[in-house]
Amino acid sequence: MKQQQFTWGPRTISFWMAALISLGITFIGIRYALQPLKASIAFGLSLPDGPTALYGSIKGIRDVFSGLTLAYLLYSRNVRATAFIFMFATCIPIVDASVVYQAHGFSNMPAFLIHSCTALYGIINSMLLFRDSKR
Repeated sequence: MKQQQFTWGPRTISFWMAALISLGITFIGIRYALQPLKASIAFGLSLPDGPTALYGSIKGIRDVFSGLTLAYLLYSRNVRATAFIFMFATCIPIVDASVVYQAHGFSNMPAFLIHSCTALYGIINSMLLFRDSKR
């Protein structure tokens, strides 16, 4: 009996988990670029109105870049590179949760939990991606 060759892509859960993050962070980046004040409130740290709100646009373009970079890795189907980049990028929601906690403690629990759960999601998918890279 012929053994089937493993191909990482749309038939794997790790691919779709990474795709969800790619779409999500791209959307968040576009929202920051277009509506930095509203997006910052959803993040858990509201920006003051005025020129300071432009920091949201800076964050936005970086988020769009991150999302599109991950989209390219998915397109190229390079599971090993995707695994490493995804693992490294998991530090972002960890730091985000820490910053929200430093600013508000647990008084802004929804924002803290969103960042913390995103970090956990990233850790889990990193493990799945590394597993898939060894198949």
